[in-house]
Formats: sequence, C-alpha cells, structure tokens
Amino acid sequence: MKETTVVEKEKGELRNPFLIVGLPGLGLVGKIAVDYLSKQLGAERLAELYSPHFAYYVIVTSKGSVRLLRSVFRYWRNDKGGNDLIFLTGDVQAQTVEGQYEVADRILDYAAKRKVELVVTIGGYRKEAKDVPQVLASATSQTLLTKALDAGARDCPSGNPIVGAAGLLLGLARFRDMDAVCLMVETQGYLPDPKAAKSVLSVIAKMLGFEVDLSGLDEEIYRSRKIEERMQKIEEQRRALVRQRRKADEEKVSYIS
Repeated sequence: MKETTVVEKEKGELRNPFLIVGLPGLGLVGKIAVDYLSKQLGAERLAELYSPHFAYYVIVTSKGSVRLLRSVFRYWRNDKGGNDLIFLTGDVQAQTVEGQYEVADRILDYAAKRKVELVVTIGGYRKEAKDVPQVLASATSQTLLTKALDAGARDCPSGNPIVGAAGLLLGLARFRDMDAVCLMVETQGYLPDPKAAKSVLSVIAKMLGFEVDLSGLDEEIYRSRKIEERMQKIEEQRRALVRQRRKADEEKVSYIS
C-alpha cells in the first residue's frame, strides 16, 4: 500500500448527510463519543480507510486473525426525515505531518463523494473541568459557530492551536467550500474520559437536531472516576514514601555531622 485508500462497503445513497469525526486523541474523547453514538443509533458499516501513514503493526482479532490499522466510516439513516449521519473513528491517527494531510484529504474526498453537507470534528482540550466539562467551538463560518454556541458550546480561545485531524479537517474543508465545525471538550487527557464525551455529545445532539440517550455513559463515567481515585491514592502513597526517604536521608546526614 503506497497511499491512503478508502474501501467502500456500501453503495446506497444517503440523504444530505453530516459527517461526525472522532479519532483517538486527548482523553480518547472523540473516539468514545463516536463509538457510543454509532452503537446507540445502530449505525452500519459504510467504508474503511487504510493508510501507510498509520503505525506499522497489525491487530490480532478475537478469532486469532490479524488486520491492519484502519479508520471506519459508519452510517445511520434518519427515518424522521432529517439529515442522515456518517460517523468516522479509528484505531490511530497518522504519525507524520505529511500523513495527517493525506489522510485528511482522503476523508474529505470521500465526504464530497457522499455529498456531505457538514463536517463535525471532536477533540480534547487539555484543561481540568470544574464540574461539567465545557465544550469549545471553532467553525468555518460565523453562522455555524453561532449554531454551536446556541447548542451550549463556548468560543474557542483566540490563537489556540487545534492539533491533528480535528483541526486539519476544518482548515482543509475551507478550500473545498465545505462547512465544518470543531468541538473540543475539557479533559485532563491522560485517561479515557467518558464524562467529556457525554458533554460534547449533548452539544452535538442539540446542534444537529436529533435525540440520543446518553445515560449509557454513566456507568463508564463511574468506572473512570474510580480508576482516577485509585491512581490519586497511589500517587499520594508514592509522595509520602518519597518524603519519608528524604527525612531519613536528612537524619543520617545530621547524625554523621
């Protein structure tokens, strides 16, 4: 494989679809959000994207076979007459600058082929949330930004870089006259963050006008909180041990002198 390739699995037409992209990043927020949304809505596989710019290893499946790293497009038909949805998530992001641009271009090529009306990207914003993680929005137009703000997001700080596919897709979409919005949500970033994913999904549902039950994330949020509490306890124990060793060393020096 010499270049990024999209392998289509389903040829059916979609009705004015929106593309929601959540690839691995800070707190795995985008991946958690898109995986959850796809599962809740019963989305079906649409296409797969493979790239030589992904990491050079394969994944062993539950059946013992292997597969290349990939990103997967899934689709959901909106029976209520609104826009259909296409979801994109995957195992990894491209490892190089050139790879990021090539993969983003192929994603937008496929979005154009499927006549996508709007691209929504999800990412993490490294900041500890006080209570409910805040969602920060950037967009290719003021009209689209206002729509995100009306759905509960806040303006992204001026000059803030949006790293990876979440930002690059936005920048490249402007060259294609495609509407795009990036929604970044506050997360500490070092652990999978379903709480942040729930916050951003709430904004997306309001912004795009569809309903989804987000209560299924509550159990994941509980487990995540327990893991964080255990890690904090381990860190406190480590610091206490360091203090004890430092005190013992100081006492030895004092005794010798």
